[in-house]
Amino acid sequence: MFGLLCGLTGAQPSTPLVDAARGPVPVPDFTAPPLLGNAVNDDQRRPRNYDMQPPTIPHRVDGYQIDKNFNKCLDCHARSKTEFSQAIPVSATHYIDRAGKVLPQISTRRYFCMQCHIAQDPVLPLVNNGFENAEQMAKKAAAAAAQAGKK
Repeated sequence: MFGLLCGLTGAQPSTPLVDAARGPVPVPDFTAPPLLGNAVNDDQRRPRNYDMQPPTIPHRVDGYQIDKNFNKCLDCHARSKTEFSQAIPVSATHYIDRAGKVLPQISTRRYFCMQCHIAQDPVLPLVNNGFENAEQMAKKAAAAAAQAGKK
């Protein structure tokens, strides 16, 4: 509300508004984008945190062409090429259209891989995250039940 009133009256707040995610730069000022680091490139499969979570991309993808004419990911991950590339094949679910019909090629709604699958960067999180997946929660509950049974 204060910012809205300042905008209407032309008055400036006495202290600049700062957002911790932007660092010390006041909100109305421009910030320089962070430099791109070295993407994780270890080809290690990472555990998923929930059912149907898309797997992350364990290798660099900078400069990959993915557009209506070409999809670089399919050079290795197309089912016809995985025997040679040793890459994980595209899931069978990606060959099913909206009507449930199985297609001989990737469905157009699953063609742009990086809408769901993301590469990883070795960076610290901006905020702490206490997320626990279902397996971790079940183990805690079982341990708590076992502890309660000993009393």
